[in-house]
Amino acid sequence: MPKLLFTGASGFLGANILPILRRKYELVTTLGHLPADDITVDLTKCVPTLPCKYDIVLHAAGKAHVVPKSPEEEKAFYDVNFEGTKNLCTALEKVGTPNTLIFISTVAVYGCEAGEMIDETHPLNGTTPYAKSKIMAEKYLEDWCRKFNVALTILRPSLLAGVNPPGNLGDMIRGIKKGFYLNIAGGKVCKSILMADDIANIIPLVENKGGIYNVCDTDQPTFGQLSVLIAGQLGKRKPLSIPYWLAKCLALVGDMVGNRFPINSTRLDKITKSLTFSSQKAIDELGWSPMKVLETLHID
Repeated sequence: MPKLLFTGASGFLGANILPILRRKYELVTTLGHLPADDITVDLTKCVPTLPCKYDIVLHAAGKAHVVPKSPEEEKAFYDVNFEGTKNLCTALEKVGTPNTLIFISTVAVYGCEAGEMIDETHPLNGTTPYAKSKIMAEKYLEDWCRKFNVALTILRPSLLAGVNPPGNLGDMIRGIKKGFYLNIAGGKVCKSILMADDIANIIPLVENKGGIYNVCDTDQPTFGQLSVLIAGQLGKRKPLSIPYWLAKCLALVGDMVGNRFPINSTRLDKITKSLTFSSQKAIDELGWSPMKVLETLHID
Protein backbone atom coordinates (compact mmCIF):
# COMPACT_ATOMS: atom_id res chain seq x y z
CA MET A 1 0.00 0.00 0.00
CA PRO A 2 1.55 3.34 -1.04
CA LYS A 3 2.52 5.81 1.68
CA LEU A 4 1.32 9.38 1.10
CA LEU A 5 2.72 12.51 2.75
CA PHE A 6 0.32 15.46 2.68
CA THR A 7 1.58 18.95 3.51
CA GLY A 8 -0.92 21.71 4.20
CA ALA A 9 -3.60 19.33 5.41
CA SER A 10 -4.74 21.77 8.09
CA GLY A 11 -5.73 24.45 5.55
CA PHE A 12 -8.94 24.93 3.56
CA LEU A 13 -7.98 22.39 0.90
CA GLY A 14 -6.87 19.85 3.47
CA ALA A 15 -10.08 20.15 5.47
CA ASN A 16 -12.04 19.28 2.34
CA ILE A 17 -9.92 16.48 0.91
CA LEU A 18 -8.17 14.74 3.82
CA PRO A 19 -11.16 12.48 4.61
CA ILE A 20 -11.32 11.49 0.92
CA LEU A 21 -7.59 10.79 0.76
CA ARG A 22 -7.82 8.60 3.85
CA ARG A 23 -10.46 6.52 2.08
CA LYS A 24 -8.29 6.20 -1.03
CA TYR A 25 -4.98 5.59 0.78
CA GLU A 26 -4.65 3.69 4.04
CA LEU A 27 -1.32 5.30 4.93
CA VAL A 28 -1.64 9.11 4.93
CA THR A 29 0.71 11.24 7.02
CA THR A 30 0.01 14.95 7.42
CA LEU A 31 2.69 17.58 7.85
CA GLY A 32 1.98 21.15 8.94
CA HIS A 33 2.34 23.76 11.66
CA LEU A 34 -0.66 22.78 13.80
CA PRO A 35 -0.73 20.25 16.66
CA ALA A 36 -3.38 18.24 14.79
CA ASP A 37 -0.84 17.34 12.10
CA ASP A 38 0.99 14.02 12.36
CA ILE A 39 4.28 15.87 11.87
CA THR A 40 4.22 19.36 13.38
CA VAL A 41 6.79 21.68 11.83
CA ASP A 42 7.14 25.16 10.35
CA LEU A 43 8.52 24.49 6.87
CA THR A 44 9.54 28.13 6.50
CA LYS A 45 12.03 27.87 9.35
CA CYS A 46 13.50 24.40 9.30
CA VAL A 47 13.96 21.11 7.49
CA PRO A 48 11.55 18.57 9.00
CA THR A 49 12.65 15.18 10.23
CA LEU A 50 10.62 12.57 8.39
CA PRO A 51 10.15 9.06 9.83
CA CYS A 52 10.34 7.17 6.54
CA LYS A 53 10.37 7.28 2.76
CA TYR A 54 7.06 8.09 1.07
CA ASP A 55 5.78 6.85 -2.27
CA ILE A 56 3.64 9.94 -2.95
CA VAL A 57 4.03 13.49 -1.69
CA LEU A 58 1.12 15.92 -2.03
CA HIS A 59 2.57 19.35 -1.37
CA ALA A 60 -0.30 21.75 -0.76
CA ALA A 61 1.19 23.90 2.02
CA GLY A 62 1.20 27.49 0.86
CA LYS A 63 0.25 31.09 1.49
CA ALA A 64 -2.54 32.75 -0.51
CA HIS A 65 -5.64 34.98 -0.35
CA VAL A 66 -3.86 37.88 1.38
CA VAL A 67 -2.95 41.20 -0.20
CA PRO A 68 0.44 42.12 1.28
CA LYS A 69 0.62 45.57 2.85
CA SER A 70 4.31 45.65 3.74
CA PRO A 71 7.66 44.21 2.58
CA GLU A 72 7.48 41.77 5.48
CA GLU A 73 4.11 40.46 4.30
CA GLU A 74 5.43 40.15 0.74
CA LYS A 75 8.43 38.18 2.02
CA ALA A 76 6.09 35.76 3.79
CA PHE A 77 4.86 34.49 0.41
CA TYR A 78 8.39 33.54 -0.61
CA ASP A 79 9.15 32.05 2.81
CA VAL A 80 6.12 29.77 2.70
CA ASN A 81 5.73 28.95 -0.98
CA PHE A 82 9.38 28.81 -2.06
CA GLU A 83 11.64 28.31 0.98
CA GLY A 84 9.14 25.89 2.49
CA THR A 85 9.24 23.84 -0.71
CA LYS A 86 13.04 23.74 -0.64
CA ASN A 87 13.06 22.60 3.00
CA LEU A 88 10.56 19.86 2.22
CA CYS A 89 12.72 18.58 -0.64
CA THR A 90 15.81 18.55 1.57
CA ALA A 91 13.91 16.44 4.10
CA LEU A 92 12.79 14.03 1.38
CA GLU A 93 16.38 13.57 0.20
CA LYS A 94 17.36 12.37 3.67
CA VAL A 95 14.82 9.53 3.81
CA GLY A 96 14.69 8.69 0.11
CA THR A 97 12.92 10.56 -2.63
CA PRO A 98 9.31 9.65 -3.51
CA ASN A 99 8.13 8.11 -6.76
CA THR A 100 5.62 10.93 -7.27
CA LEU A 101 5.45 14.53 -6.10
CA ILE A 102 2.24 16.49 -6.68
CA PHE A 103 2.48 20.24 -6.24
CA ILE A 104 -0.58 22.43 -5.75
CA SER A 105 0.20 25.62 -7.66
CA THR A 106 -2.33 28.12 -9.00
CA VAL A 107 -3.69 29.65 -12.21
CA ALA A 108 -2.40 32.95 -10.80
CA VAL A 109 1.00 32.06 -12.28
CA TYR A 110 -0.34 33.15 -15.68
CA GLY A 111 -0.83 36.70 -14.42
CA CYS A 112 -4.16 37.12 -16.22
CA GLU A 113 -6.83 39.51 -14.99
CA ALA A 114 -9.19 38.58 -17.83
CA GLY A 115 -9.37 36.03 -20.62
CA GLU A 116 -11.18 32.95 -21.86
CA MET A 117 -10.15 29.28 -21.73
CA ILE A 118 -6.50 29.96 -20.91
CA ASP A 119 -4.48 26.73 -21.15
CA GLU A 120 -1.12 25.46 -19.92
CA THR A 121 0.78 26.90 -22.91
CA HIS A 122 0.21 30.46 -21.67
CA PRO A 123 3.43 32.12 -20.42
CA LEU A 124 3.94 32.52 -16.69
CA ASN A 125 3.47 36.28 -16.40
CA GLY A 126 2.30 36.50 -12.79
CA THR A 127 3.76 39.49 -10.95
CA THR A 128 2.18 39.36 -7.48
CA PRO A 129 4.24 37.89 -4.60
CA TYR A 130 1.80 34.97 -4.54
CA ALA A 131 2.22 34.23 -8.26
CA LYS A 132 5.97 34.82 -8.35
CA SER A 133 6.62 32.61 -5.32
CA LYS A 134 4.57 29.81 -6.89
CA ILE A 135 6.46 30.18 -10.18
CA MET A 136 9.76 29.94 -8.29
CA ALA A 137 8.55 26.82 -6.48
CA GLU A 138 7.41 25.23 -9.77
CA LYS A 139 10.81 25.83 -11.40
CA TYR A 140 12.69 24.55 -8.35
CA LEU A 141 10.61 21.37 -8.27
CA GLU A 142 11.09 20.79 -11.99
CA ASP A 143 14.88 20.82 -11.52
CA TRP A 144 14.78 18.82 -8.28
CA CYS A 145 12.46 16.12 -9.61
CA ARG A 146 14.51 15.81 -12.80
CA LYS A 147 17.67 15.35 -10.72
CA PHE A 148 16.17 12.63 -8.52
CA ASN A 149 13.99 10.99 -11.18
CA VAL A 150 10.72 11.85 -9.41
CA ALA A 151 7.51 12.10 -11.43
CA LEU A 152 6.34 15.68 -10.91
CA THR A 153 2.73 16.73 -11.37
CA ILE A 154 1.90 20.42 -11.08
CA LEU A 155 -1.80 21.13 -10.57
CA ARG A 156 -2.97 24.69 -11.22
CA PRO A 157 -6.42 25.01 -9.68
CA SER A 158 -8.75 27.92 -10.33
CA LEU A 159 -10.98 29.44 -7.65
CA LEU A 160 -11.72 26.67 -5.14
CA ALA A 161 -15.17 25.83 -3.82
CA GLY A 162 -15.95 23.72 -0.80
CA VAL A 163 -16.74 24.00 2.89
CA ASN A 164 -15.78 27.45 4.24
CA PRO A 165 -14.04 28.65 1.08
CA PRO A 166 -11.55 31.54 1.16
CA GLY A 167 -11.15 34.28 -1.46
CA ASN A 168 -13.89 35.77 -3.61
CA LEU A 169 -16.29 32.88 -3.12
CA GLY A 170 -16.00 33.18 0.66
CA ASP A 171 -16.64 36.93 0.36
CA MET A 172 -19.74 36.23 -1.71
CA ILE A 173 -21.12 33.78 0.84
CA ARG A 174 -20.52 36.15 3.75
CA GLY A 175 -22.09 39.03 1.82
CA ILE A 176 -25.21 37.01 1.00
CA LYS A 177 -25.53 35.86 4.63
CA LYS A 178 -25.45 39.47 5.81
CA GLY A 179 -27.82 40.59 3.07
CA PHE A 180 -25.59 43.13 1.36
CA TYR A 181 -24.25 41.20 -1.62
CA LEU A 182 -25.10 42.80 -4.97
CA ASN A 183 -24.50 41.53 -8.48
CA ILE A 184 -23.09 44.03 -10.94
CA ALA A 185 -24.67 44.42 -14.38
CA GLY A 186 -26.63 41.21 -14.00
CA GLY A 187 -23.74 39.12 -12.66
CA LYS A 188 -22.84 37.89 -16.14
CA VAL A 189 -19.11 37.60 -15.48
CA CYS A 190 -17.77 34.02 -15.69
CA LYS A 191 -15.05 32.57 -13.46
CA SER A 192 -13.51 29.10 -13.53
CA ILE A 193 -14.16 27.19 -10.31
CA LEU A 194 -13.06 23.81 -8.99
CA MET A 195 -14.67 21.76 -6.28
CA ALA A 196 -11.89 21.19 -3.74
CA ASP A 197 -12.85 17.50 -3.53
CA ASP A 198 -11.65 17.08 -7.10
CA ILE A 199 -8.02 17.53 -6.01
CA ALA A 200 -8.39 14.27 -4.08
CA ASN A 201 -10.12 12.62 -7.04
CA ILE A 202 -7.32 13.46 -9.46
CA ILE A 203 -4.44 12.26 -7.24
CA PRO A 204 -4.72 8.55 -8.20
CA LEU A 205 -4.82 9.53 -11.88
CA VAL A 206 -1.46 11.31 -11.81
CA GLU A 207 0.53 8.78 -9.78
CA ASN A 208 3.89 8.12 -11.47
CA LYS A 209 2.80 10.10 -14.56
CA GLY A 210 3.78 13.72 -14.14
CA GLY A 211 2.70 16.75 -16.12
CA ILE A 212 1.26 20.23 -15.70
CA TYR A 213 -2.52 20.59 -15.59
CA ASN A 214 -5.07 23.31 -15.10
CA VAL A 215 -7.89 21.92 -12.98
CA CYS A 216 -11.37 23.45 -13.00
CA ASP A 217 -14.96 22.65 -13.85
CA THR A 218 -15.65 22.44 -17.59
CA ASP A 219 -18.71 24.63 -17.02
CA GLN A 220 -17.92 28.26 -16.32
CA PRO A 221 -20.56 29.54 -13.88
CA THR A 222 -21.42 33.20 -13.72
CA PHE A 223 -21.43 35.24 -10.52
CA GLY A 224 -25.18 35.54 -10.99
CA GLN A 225 -25.67 31.76 -11.10
CA LEU A 226 -23.47 31.22 -8.05
CA SER A 227 -25.12 33.95 -6.01
CA VAL A 228 -28.63 32.63 -6.75
CA LEU A 229 -27.55 29.08 -5.82
CA ILE A 230 -25.94 30.21 -2.56
CA ALA A 231 -28.82 32.49 -1.61
CA GLY A 232 -31.28 29.67 -2.16
CA GLN A 233 -29.29 27.30 0.05
CA LEU A 234 -29.03 29.94 2.78
CA GLY A 235 -32.71 30.80 2.59
CA LYS A 236 -31.93 34.35 1.50
CA ARG A 237 -33.57 36.46 -1.19
CA LYS A 238 -32.10 36.51 -4.68
CA PRO A 239 -29.33 39.14 -4.75
CA LEU A 240 -30.21 42.40 -6.45
CA SER A 241 -28.25 43.68 -9.43
CA ILE A 242 -26.94 47.22 -9.80
CA PRO A 243 -25.66 48.92 -12.96
CA TYR A 244 -21.94 49.22 -13.54
CA TRP A 245 -21.93 53.02 -13.21
CA LEU A 246 -23.32 52.78 -9.69
CA ALA A 247 -20.79 50.10 -8.74
CA LYS A 248 -18.02 52.36 -10.06
CA CYS A 249 -19.21 55.22 -7.88
CA LEU A 250 -19.24 52.94 -4.83
CA ALA A 251 -15.74 51.70 -5.71
CA LEU A 252 -14.43 55.28 -5.82
CA VAL A 253 -15.83 55.78 -2.33
CA GLY A 254 -14.03 52.60 -1.28
CA ASP A 255 -10.77 53.94 -2.68
CA MET A 256 -11.05 56.87 -0.27
CA VAL A 257 -12.44 55.03 2.74
CA GLY A 258 -10.06 52.06 2.64
CA ASN A 259 -10.46 48.44 3.75
CA ARG A 260 -13.56 49.16 5.83
CA PHE A 261 -15.55 49.47 2.60
CA PRO A 262 -16.59 46.26 0.80
CA ILE A 263 -15.46 47.38 -2.67
CA ASN A 264 -12.78 49.49 -4.33
CA SER A 265 -11.64 50.07 -7.91
CA THR A 266 -9.16 47.17 -7.90
CA ARG A 267 -11.74 44.72 -6.60
CA LEU A 268 -14.37 46.04 -9.00
CA ASP A 269 -12.04 45.49 -11.93
CA LYS A 270 -11.51 41.87 -10.94
CA ILE A 271 -15.15 40.99 -10.40
CA THR A 272 -16.40 42.58 -13.63
CA LYS A 273 -14.07 40.77 -16.03
CA SER A 274 -14.51 37.14 -17.06
CA LEU A 275 -11.52 34.89 -16.41
CA THR A 276 -11.76 31.24 -17.41
CA PHE A 277 -9.28 28.41 -17.84
CA SER A 278 -9.25 25.19 -19.84
CA SER A 279 -8.90 21.84 -18.09
CA GLN A 280 -9.11 19.91 -21.36
CA LYS A 281 -5.55 18.63 -21.08
CA ALA A 282 -6.29 16.87 -17.78
CA ILE A 283 -9.50 15.43 -19.22
CA ASP A 284 -7.80 14.13 -22.36
CA GLU A 285 -4.57 12.82 -20.83
CA LEU A 286 -5.81 11.56 -17.46
CA GLY A 287 -9.41 10.60 -18.15
CA TRP A 288 -10.43 13.00 -15.38
CA SER A 289 -14.05 14.07 -15.17
CA PRO A 290 -14.42 17.24 -13.05
CA MET A 291 -17.36 17.69 -10.71
CA LYS A 292 -20.06 20.16 -11.73
CA VAL A 293 -19.88 23.06 -9.29
CA LEU A 294 -23.46 24.22 -9.72
CA GLU A 295 -24.67 20.66 -9.02
CA THR A 296 -22.40 19.78 -6.09
CA LEU A 297 -21.71 23.01 -4.18
CA HIS A 298 -23.49 22.99 -0.82
CA ILE A 299 -23.16 25.78 1.74
CA ASP A 300 -23.14 24.61 5.36
